[in-house]
Amino acid sequence: MSIGGAWLAAEGLEDVLAEDLARRGVVIDRWHGRLALSAHAPLYSPWALDIWAQPEQVEITSIRHAADTLRGRQRNWSLYAAECFRRAGLIEERLPPVKAAPIVFPAPVPTSPLGAWTLLDSATLLFSASKSSPFMNGAPRFVENRTDPPSRAYLKLWEACTRLGRWPEAGAVCYDLGATPGGWTWALASLGARVKAFDRAPLAPSVAAMPGVSFEQASAFGLDPMQLPRADWVFSDIIAYPQRLLRLARHWIDTGQARNLVLTVKFQGQTDHETVAAFEAIAGGALAHLAHNKHELTFFWSHDAARHGVSPLPGLFQTGQAQAQS
Repeated sequence: MSIGGAWLAAEGLEDVLAEDLARRGVVIDRWHGRLALSAHAPLYSPWALDIWAQPEQVEITSIRHAADTLRGRQRNWSLYAAECFRRAGLIEERLPPVKAAPIVFPAPVPTSPLGAWTLLDSATLLFSASKSSPFMNGAPRFVENRTDPPSRAYLKLWEACTRLGRWPEAGAVCYDLGATPGGWTWALASLGARVKAFDRAPLAPSVAAMPGVSFEQASAFGLDPMQLPRADWVFSDIIAYPQRLLRLARHWIDTGQARNLVLTVKFQGQTDHETVAAFEAIAGGALAHLAHNKHELTFFWSHDAARHGVSPLPGLFQTGQAQAQS
């Protein structure tokens, strides 16, 4: 089989990725662990943690041959190991080490080219010199704060902003819809943003006491954006049916009361692929599955991206087709 594209699924979401790719006309010829392989050319799927843009298959004669093949293309490589673990480890030892220290948020993403490789069997090397994520297997690691935030949800916001390449600056006006207990509010206030949190239940007291944080007891879906000052950022990690969140996103966009949106689209039971398509059709918006997402996607939208007709997410796959990074 000639491999044209490879998509890495999050653990437990292989079927969801397969369904999404099928809707886009991609037939998966085989799975290699969580890596979906197809003769189809690579195209964007929001459910893929990582997409290998230029997969190549080489028959190798030795561990040294495999390492020399990779080093001959570029310096930095990340291993996805699904089988032949011992042999893959020996090859990896012959490659230059890749610095993958945990990220101290906020920080820009690595800019050095990073490729991906795997062993399909003991004699077959599959690799791609370019891929959609700048992180190993699509999963950034952060230096965590294990004492201050009221939940670990802040890691999802950190990853979203890192993926976006932007985050609220000090003094930015932010709304956190469905904020309780306050993990996202904590993360935003820690950046120096002015955060208005909305929820029916109160914030954790330690978050409510942070400088720049205010709270209003209200439903995220009952808010009238026109009655609020225009926000630089609107965030939400609320549990809601995807169709309801879609209406909320469109309402904020249509009123012009937000410059940026970052919303978690959460699915209960079966994946609502029709609503995924509706989110993708919003000009200036994009969806992505983050390493800290569960059965979820994160929706990104910006006024500037909509005005210029581009994706708000930087990266290799901007419009659903593989293209060179700008």
